[in-house]
Amino acid sequence: MNILNAMMKPEVFLVWTSLAKTIGLLGLILGLVSYTVYAERKICAWIQDRVGPNRTGIPLTKIRIQGLGQPIADALKLLLKENFIPNEVNKFYYYIAPKLTMVPAILVLAVLPFGSSLFGVPMVIANIDIGVLYVFAVSSLGVYGIVLAGWASNSKYPFLGGIRSSSQMISYELALGLSVIPVFMICGTLNLQDIVLWQRENGWMVFPWWPKGFEVEMLLKGDFKAVLGTFEAGVSLSRILIWVPMLLSFVIFLVAMFAETNRAPFDLPEAEQELVGGYHTEYSGMGFALFFLGEYAAMIAGSGVIVTLFLGGWTLPLIPDGSFPGVAGVLFGLINIGVFFAKVCALLVFFIWVRWTVPRFRYDQLMKLGWYFFFELALVNIFITAFVLAYVK
Repeated sequence: MNILNAMMKPEVFLVWTSLAKTIGLLGLILGLVSYTVYAERKICAWIQDRVGPNRTGIPLTKIRIQGLGQPIADALKLLLKENFIPNEVNKFYYYIAPKLTMVPAILVLAVLPFGSSLFGVPMVIANIDIGVLYVFAVSSLGVYGIVLAGWASNSKYPFLGGIRSSSQMISYELALGLSVIPVFMICGTLNLQDIVLWQRENGWMVFPWWPKGFEVEMLLKGDFKAVLGTFEAGVSLSRILIWVPMLLSFVIFLVAMFAETNRAPFDLPEAEQELVGGYHTEYSGMGFALFFLGEYAAMIAGSGVIVTLFLGGWTLPLIPDGSFPGVAGVLFGLINIGVFFAKVCALLVFFIWVRWTVPRFRYDQLMKLGWYFFFELALVNIFITAFVLAYVK
């Protein structure tokens, strides 16, 4: 009992619950990274009318389970592969570059609310009031790993890939930051959990209607007329007017996130046809694996930010949060977590589909799109939002 009482002290409770959330989320994300690679291979195969991974299954048996063991085999291969290091590289920066690419993507996850609450514990590791600023500050550090890898490799193709990545980041970071200012103007906060709660009450940023006044008791009593009334109450001229700049912000943010994560059609820093492999050309073994994992972890983190800011986070119409007592609260808390990761997975599939559908941009097209189109559009969108808010209020 003394141990239990000690664990329930506020400061101790905060430490061990934060540690438990960190370990659980990290394990889930690393598993999701591995199977996002598997999903990319399968979706690519379907688009190209191929089979894709379908052989690797349970060892020492003939059970193939649709090749679901392939990510495990890939991980073992990369762990056991020889880490060949060219003589001419700057070894210190060469070593730390892959880590600098992987770590920022993982750190972004610390402030993303991936659920409502479970056993009364909020499902966010660090609920800070400047969550969005933290996301931009940390995610921007990932480019340093790429630039260092390109420079430290002492080879022309990695160097070109590193320079491309830095100029690409500068070009699209501006549009990315400006595109979320309308969200702050409407919600009045930089706290990611508060932004999700605003969307829970008023509707997703890209969803112009939302049930107003809905309660679970309405469904339990079979009062469907009252439920329909909550949907009718959720439709208003102000919501439709707000939806227009929010849709623009969503499109700008989504496209800029493709460029930020170096995903096709903006994968010029590693363009295989031009630069062999770009910034990771001289890497092998776990160094290459960390770059690979960093790209997919950045995709997951970026998808999580998009879901949080524009797609309602863990919310879903007519599904309450985990604030109910007892088993119902735990059940709804788990459903909220499942909803968040289902939205993230849907966005990951979209990222993959775009990669194998849209051809790569030329470099001048990439720069023009960032500086001549999205930058100006994001600025204009801020003024549109200001006019809409002035009219609504």
